[in-house]
Amino acid sequence: MAATHVENHGAHGHTALAHHFDNMEQQREAGSIGMWVFLVQEIMFFGGLFLAYAIFRAKFPEAFAAASNHLDWHLGAVNTVVLIVSSLTMAMAVYFAQTGKRRPQVWSLVATMILGATFLGIKAVEYAEKFRDNLFPGATFEWKDAGDPNQVQIFYWIYFAMTGLHALHMIIGLGILAYLILFAWKGRYTPEYHAPVELTGLYWHFVDIVWIFLFPLLYLLGRHLEAGGGH
Repeated sequence: MAATHVENHGAHGHTALAHHFDNMEQQREAGSIGMWVFLVQEIMFFGGLFLAYAIFRAKFPEAFAAASNHLDWHLGAVNTVVLIVSSLTMAMAVYFAQTGKRRPQVWSLVATMILGATFLGIKAVEYAEKFRDNLFPGATFEWKDAGDPNQVQIFYWIYFAMTGLHALHMIIGLGILAYLILFAWKGRYTPEYHAPVELTGLYWHFVDIVWIFLFPLLYLLGRHLEAGGGH
């Protein structure tokens, strides 16, 4: 019986196989389930913020439209393109890990990391503009255009909460990518073992999808409302 267990472990064993799993496939499935549970939890968390946005937008449509028009949609659009391309490079990294192509895998991860850092850099420029114009909610908040300042400030509370939380997820993602790049360079990820790259891909795509929703809700719909609907 013991000999059979040893033989089975040797047949399915791998240096990355944790002792509490019977084989690599079981370990990969457990990791995937864990990541999906985490992502569902994240969806619920972001969902609360989206719900708050929807409630206050319905309550203060004019103020939200005016505040939205102070966001630079050009920067938001550039960041949207950056993240879409980063999803492509991340998918390529997963593919190259699955097929055992070490060098393209490393460069795809590096490209994804550069694009993620570019997104954060553009977001930092946008944040700096808001601080300069005293549009950060709090004691120094100053609103000179039409609309109730208190209602406009609610928009900016939501804006900084949602985009700030999203940026935090991006920063965490960059840290994970740095880890992956190190071990990908060492040849750790192979067709037999590439679960960390796959799971990071799921996380990265989730973060990108969140931004795909944030961009039109925060940057574009205000212009539509201010223009008077379909004009």
